[in-house]
Amino acid sequence: MGLEITLDCSQVDWELVPQILKRVGMGYHEPDIHKKAFENSHTTVFVYRDGQLIGFGRAISDGAYQAAVYDIAVVPEFQGQGIGRTIMTTIQARLPQCNIILYASPGKEDFYRKLGWRKMKTGMALFKDPEQKAKKGFTE
Repeated sequence: MGLEITLDCSQVDWELVPQILKRVGMGYHEPDIHKKAFENSHTTVFVYRDGQLIGFGRAISDGAYQAAVYDIAVVPEFQGQGIGRTIMTTIQARLPQCNIILYASPGKEDFYRKLGWRKMKTGMALFKDPEQKAKKGFTE
């Protein structure tokens, strides 16, 4: 069958989203929380191979000049096959007029650098659990 890229949330099995995020070592919530987050996003991308959800991502945006990318995840056995790149280029193509920031997992910076992204010097965060985020390498 091959890859299928979907830009809407209507057929997503929301139970799979936190399972995939957990598998890749990212933060996750209850399925209904992810459903709300994705449905309220400006851009969503879901990648399926032979009907199986293998990757996804989303961006929030004002649609005018600013956007932020979140929840980029690819099932481990499908990483390194260009699926993450496809998710990112699909999101970027839907936001051509925008400056885009990214919230990425520590250790994934090289992947984004290969796509032309640059590290910011002025990024700041206010986390609900700052000690836990510092322990995971998100903050200093």
